[in-house]
Amino acid sequence: MHLLKELCAIRAASGDEAVMTEFLINYISKEQKNWSVKPQIFSGEHFQDCIVLVFGKPRTAIFAHMDSIGFNVRYGTEIVKIGGPKAKNDYELVGSDSLGEINCTLSVNKENNSLHYLFKREIDRGTILTFKPNFRENEEYVQSPYLDNRLGLWSTLKVAQTLKDGIIVFSTYEEHGGGSVEFLTRFIYEKFDVKQALISDITWITSGVEHGKGVAISMRDSGIPRRSYLNRIINAAKNSKIPFQLEAEDAGGSDGNAIQHSPYPIDWCFVGAPEDNVHSPDEKVDKKDIESMVKLYEVLMKEL
Repeated sequence: MHLLKELCAIRAASGDEAVMTEFLINYISKEQKNWSVKPQIFSGEHFQDCIVLVFGKPRTAIFAHMDSIGFNVRYGTEIVKIGGPKAKNDYELVGSDSLGEINCTLSVNKENNSLHYLFKREIDRGTILTFKPNFRENEEYVQSPYLDNRLGLWSTLKVAQTLKDGIIVFSTYEEHGGGSVEFLTRFIYEKFDVKQALISDITWITSGVEHGKGVAISMRDSGIPRRSYLNRIINAAKNSKIPFQLEAEDAGGSDGNAIQHSPYPIDWCFVGAPEDNVHSPDEKVDKKDIESMVKLYEVLMKEL
């Protein structure tokens, strides 16, 4: 879990993913000698802060977004949301500006619901603030800010160790409206003729999705995967005997929505562990669900 702890501590809110990109490129460059297949690495100017790893002869791509929710400093002490973070009094926020490191607290104005920071000085306008790292684990659970989607990244890096044929896509901007998946989808379709995708992200504990019951296969959220593709995934999961649960919601979204709206005929499905305390400093995931997530991805990347 040391790598997951490192990933959760990196400040990389939507639009500010460059530091995460650098970390991942360094990690991949160092670790790929131990992987079953050394991937082609596509990154740089034409990919903004995104990374594409190509293994062998790919049929399926895993998408995992690098960015997180957070806040921007507006005017004076006011801050505004990046994505949809929970906002409560006394949440600890960190960042840096032209005057140095920042460790401040969040304050909610109950009269107009505006958000403000409490700090000893004024913070530069536009500065990005994120939840202060606070990684906790015991025998059953992992709890931390930004398990969404650092756990999706971690799981994908685990799968990369033994992946022989496939593509891994590390995308950006997911928490604040998307914008990178469109050109990434074009790249993997036109260059590698890949027509299948899995979304490695973290879903929510709900009335029908529980801790400890296995990774969630999403039958629908605000988007609807093509049923014939979904059935193949569910059948592979059943045959694998790996614990999983089925999700059927009318809200929520992911990089899968951008794939569905793209002009390319690429099937997609969200497959991810569920968490409690969503978009807060206390996101919580059962370790059994993490284990089943990695195992199921290993199976799906072989069988799809």
